[in-house]
Amino acid sequence: FFPNFLKSELYRVLYTKTGQDISIGNYWKDPHHLENYQKYSNFLAPLNNDTYTPQINDYKKNFLRLSRIVLIGGPDDGVITPWESSHFAFYDTNEKVVEFEQQRYFLEDSFGLKTLFSEGKIKIYVIPGVQHVHWHSNRTVFNSAILPWLI
Repeated sequence: FFPNFLKSELYRVLYTKTGQDISIGNYWKDPHHLENYQKYSNFLAPLNNDTYTPQINDYKKNFLRLSRIVLIGGPDDGVITPWESSHFAFYDTNEKVVEFEQQRYFLEDSFGLKTLFSEGKIKIYVIPGVQHVHWHSNRTVFNSAILPWLI
């Protein structure tokens, strides 16, 4: 989505007070600047318990109230990077994807992801061929990954 030169410098803007007000700013996690992410991220870092927040017990309690979590993503998204982060996976510092079961927040069950997984409440869909701007309108996505959970 972003050219490499821009991607490598985005943290300078997004990890500021103003940058956190930009739509992608509070979702941005740069594997090369994790200290800045932990210091400045006002949404994703606290939610994933990557930094201290006094609300983490409330976040976990509310997360555990979910009867099911449906995670949908695919390799042709083109915006979500890595696309596997739509399934709670993420890069290590070498930009190798580490599956969610190996992430610290899963292993420590810091917000309840491991509990929901062990209870069979997480459903993961990998759907190739869908670009980011088409997830909401793709009939295959809707019929296979959304509709079954609405009935």
